[in-house]
Amino acid sequence: MNKYKISLILNIIIFMMVICASIMMFTGFRFMPGEIILESNKLGMFKFFTVDSNLFMGVISLIFAIFEIRLLKGSINEIPKYMYILKLVATTGVTLTFIVVFAYLWPLVGSLYLMILNCNLFFHLLVPIFSMITFVFFEKNNKISFKYSFYGLIPIIMYGLYYLINVLIHMDNGIVSPIYDFYYFVQNGVWTSIIVVPVMFIISYIISLILWRFNRIKNNN
Repeated sequence: MNKYKISLILNIIIFMMVICASIMMFTGFRFMPGEIILESNKLGMFKFFTVDSNLFMGVISLIFAIFEIRLLKGSINEIPKYMYILKLVATTGVTLTFIVVFAYLWPLVGSLYLMILNCNLFFHLLVPIFSMITFVFFEKNNKISFKYSFYGLIPIIMYGLYYLINVLIHMDNGIVSPIYDFYYFVQNGVWTSIIVVPVMFIISYIISLILWRFNRIKNNN
């Protein structure tokens, strides 16, 4: 089985996991017992970067799969360069979600189990892992030059602006309720955003750069 067929299968799996997890969160369906953390039903779910990044990953995976089907059927000769760039951006987003969950939220909450309950089993764990594996090992290419590694910052910049504005407009005497600061970034004071924002941008770019580099290393080898 060649890499395009494996990538096609993995992209379809990613898309299906995103759809299932999104329906579960939207409807409030649960198949695992435990305290509800970082979930919101219906349209409220879109306030989370986790959900937004996973949905973007699902859409790009579906489109990528369509191109792969056309490639395998011989109707096109290659997958367009912009699809690999979009895949890098999307994979950076879900990888950031994965790292924030396991390096920040897990120690903060004190329970890994609560981080991977129900829809978050897919959003926090399975979709990011499948996405990283797919991009690094089965979507090797020479099309993405170094400059495109900076494109991985686009989702976090857009979301960061939304999150910061949301925090500032709900500030009361320098304090922001966890209802609006749902990632607990500024619970020690809004001034911490001066640290948090640059750190998140740096981490996002490092992720994008590593994904870009490993993708090229595998291809060149």
